[in-house]
Amino acid sequence: MQSTRRAPFNSTKTEVKKVLSKDQAIGLLIFLTCVTIAVLYCTGLFWPALEGFRFWIIAIPVFIGFTAIMAIGAWIGWTMATTPPPKPIEEIEQTEEKTKEETTQ
Repeated sequence: MQSTRRAPFNSTKTEVKKVLSKDQAIGLLIFLTCVTIAVLYCTGLFWPALEGFRFWIIAIPVFIGFTAIMAIGAWIGWTMATTPPPKPIEEIEQTEEKTKEETTQ
């Protein structure tokens, strides 16, 4: 007796392609880059042949991290120093009351 079942998906007629969006592709690239760097960093840190470079393997990322944190702090400070202070709430309320009075008249 022959089976009358049909395959639920016929790949010769219909192809399903999963295409990554731009954001997903960038995310995948960032993920792969971070994993690769982490593996290389750990390998370099514990590889016996690179014993003379261990100081630099630790010092360079620490320097980059410290510099990045200081740059972010400097940017926050510069933004706070150059941004004018907001108006006091009382002044805003008075302006709103005057606007309401003018529109009702």
